[in-house]
Amino acid sequence: MLITLERNSGVPVFRQICEQIRFQVAAGVLRAGTEIPSTRDLGERLGINPMTVSKAYAMLEQEGVLERRPGLALMVRGAANGRASSSHREKQDELAQRELERLLRPAAIAVHQLGVPAKDAVEIFRKLLRVLDSNQPHDGGQ
Repeated sequence: MLITLERNSGVPVFRQICEQIRFQVAAGVLRAGTEIPSTRDLGERLGINPMTVSKAYAMLEQEGVLERRPGLALMVRGAANGRASSSHREKQDELAQRELERLLRPAAIAVHQLGVPAKDAVEIFRKLLRVLDSNQPHDGGQ
């Protein structure tokens, strides 16, 4: 699980953690049943107080994104019968789109400031995605 913090963004750290975990769940990076790092482990990795991580995890549990199973670690919650409801899927899609817009905004500003034509920027982005796709293992058919 990759979490990056923008300490000068004005967004509280626990909210940044929540947003990034929501995005990773919505994007399918974190799947149902995936174990989440302990509050201490993630706190150490990010250089923050474990209570901040605990606050983020508690919020995600209340939202139904994460669940704590007896005797097991905190996990990404699975949808009933292994299928996401359409409203749950719509919420995930909306969260993913918002997070993607947040992440791409600085790049869009840089493109504008550099005077790069939009079509060139889109082609560069497509090339980057192709490189990432070629480095990713593909599910099935192997």
